[in-house]
Order: sequence, then C-alpha cells, then structure tokens
Amino acid sequence: MYHLILYLYQFGVFVCSFFSEKVSKMWKGERRAVADIREKLDPEAQYVWFHAASLGEFEQGRPLMEQLRRDHPEYKILLTFFSPSGYEVRKNYEGADIITYLPIDTVTNARRFLRTIRPVMAFFIKYEFWYNYLHILRHRNVPVYSVSSIFRPDQVFFKWYGRQYGHVLKCFSHFYVQNEVSKELLAKIGINCVTVVGDTRFDRVLQIRNDAKKLPIVEAFATGNTFVAGSSWQPDEDIFIPYFNTHSDWKMIIAPHVIGEDHLSQIIGKVKGKVVRYSQTTPEEAATAQVLIIDCFGLLSSIYAYAKVAYVGGGFGVGIHNVLEAAVWGVPVIFGPNNQRFQEAQQLKASTGGIEIADHDSFAAVMDGFIADADTMRDRGQRAADYVAQKAGTTKKILDAVGL
Repeated sequence: MYHLILYLYQFGVFVCSFFSEKVSKMWKGERRAVADIREKLDPEAQYVWFHAASLGEFEQGRPLMEQLRRDHPEYKILLTFFSPSGYEVRKNYEGADIITYLPIDTVTNARRFLRTIRPVMAFFIKYEFWYNYLHILRHRNVPVYSVSSIFRPDQVFFKWYGRQYGHVLKCFSHFYVQNEVSKELLAKIGINCVTVVGDTRFDRVLQIRNDAKKLPIVEAFATGNTFVAGSSWQPDEDIFIPYFNTHSDWKMIIAPHVIGEDHLSQIIGKVKGKVVRYSQTTPEEAATAQVLIIDCFGLLSSIYAYAKVAYVGGGFGVGIHNVLEAAVWGVPVIFGPNNQRFQEAQQLKASTGGIEIADHDSFAAVMDGFIADADTMRDRGQRAADYVAQKAGTTKKILDAVGL
C-alpha cells in the first residue's frame, strides 16, 4: 500500500509540475539530486547526512550541523530537503558541503542515493519517516538518529491500521525526543531506544539572538514603545491594527507572513498615520513614521530585538508561527487561540511569558494592562526569556550521546 501511494504521489507531482513553478522546482530537483551529489562528492571524505523536510526542520538541525562542523572537521555534511520552501531558501547555506533535494522514496532511488553518498551516520530532523531509505540504512548498519522529534497519539503509528507502517520506526538507532509523552507513546509499540532531551530550536534562537543583525532603519524607527507583529495574517492584523490606530504613543512594526502587493496594500489601507515600507525607506524617513512594514524576508528574528511587546501570527488560522524567536528577546509574546498543537506555546503560556488572546477585546485588555503597568510587562518578558534559557542545551546532549 505504501509503495502504491508513493507512485500515485509521484505521478501527481509530475502532473502538477506543469502548472506550478514551486512543484516544478521540486520535481526537477529530485530528479537531478544524485547527479548533483556525484558532481560535488569528495570520494575520500566521510559524510554525515542531515535530512530536513522544510525550513523549520532545517532551523532545528542547524545547531547540530554547525556544532559538528566546529568539533569534527574530519566529517563532511550532506543536507537534503523534501520541500522547495526549504531547499530554495537554504541551497547556498555554507554549513553543509552538499545540499540537494531528497529523491522520492522508491527502492531504486533510495539504493542509488545511498550507494552514491555512503553516509557514516544520518540524522532525520523532527519528522520524515521514509520507509525505503530507513530500511536500507538499517540493512547497511548505518546509525540513524531522529532528533527533536515529537509524537502525538493521533499519528498513524499508534493506530491499529498503521501498525505495519509503524515498523519503520524500528529502523532508527535512537530517538532524541522533545517530551515524555513521545517516549511513552513509542514504548507502547515496543520502541525503547528513546531519550528525552528537548528541542534544538531553543539553541538555535539563542544563537540567532547572539548573531542578530544591526538594522539601521529599524533602529531609527523604533524609538520609545514599539509593538512588533511577526508572521501576521489578515485575521491577526484586524485585531491589532485598530488598537494602535488609537494609541499613537506606540509605534508598530508589521512583518506579514505573506509578502505580496495585494496584502501589503490591504495593511496600508487599514493603518492610520504615516506608513513606510522597509525596502523603500531610509533611516531618516523611518524615524518620522508611525508604522513600519517589513516587505522582505530574513529580518524578523532580529527585528524582535526592538520590541516592547511582540505578537506572533497564525493563531487564527492553521496555527501559530515561531514564538521562540520573539521570546528569546525577553518580551511578552501574544498569540491567537490555535496553539494547542504547539508545545512551546503551551509551555510559554504556563511560564506567563506567553499570552493567548481570543479577539480584539482580549487583545486590548492585555495591551491596556501592559500600558498601565510597565513593571508587569517587563516581568512577563523576563519570564519568556527565562523559559528559553532553561530549555537550552539540547544540541550538546544529542552530540555527546552519539559520541560526537
């Protein structure tokens, strides 16, 4: 059944590649992956393979790759992606020696790929349980580690109809999971090579904070009280923009999740006061504006440094985005109600560094409270920073455990 689904999926990707540039990039990238590896391969080197589904998983694996590179330069690193949203953004990442798409998980592809690279060990980040790759790695006695993984009772492995596919988990040498629930679930299906170590994302956001970019435009703009909304969607913006339209003593930075002219025009149309776009302004002009819109990628994690209060979007849609990028800067983090599947949001709420809101009125109540009591606002921010600091150190735990 797995292989039938896989071939149907492959056919679907082929058809969609004629109509979608994103899918076309993935289709072509998968097909040329082995050729790319052969072109860049050092036949004398030993390769450690890291696989990430997309950009978020890459960020979780990045601390491991960079620590490995510092401590063990005798190894080279192969980094593979499943999604174009990961590969296209990080295809020039300097922390890996070879970066490519992972060919779809057919027996032929898996054999050819592994025969070419011959990794000495492999790390699969968070998710990604490719049946053929994993079985061949086990057959070749290559150690395979699942890192920053997290499991939930509703996943297929723990259902009666998924028991057969669940055998793929037995191909891993060890699981380094985020929480006790994951360990208990795996134990129920006979998998006990599990250690609870936490999530490498905490190490990554601390690293980002330490390496934060200086942004002269944002620095000139963010004088006084500044509210930063990151990865916002239209439902988020309909909540916080009206509030700050009536609080001109606060400045507002909006970094929308979707950067398209239609969405940017919608935001500008809702805002009162002078608005500037990051790519079209200067520090001198930004200093006189009320609202700064970030219309480019790659800056958000550094922009949170200028916030007194942060808002992370997505909580009124498919789910919130990265709350840790904001929390690490020691500011209270506000987000919407769809956060139940996100462990870090739940824990941030429990620390009181994160605040869930349900609508405009609850958002206004939170902000009114912070404005009336700056000490509480600072205390909530400190609790957010403390939460991140207490969860750091997972990278070292994993690499020590695997002997690196």
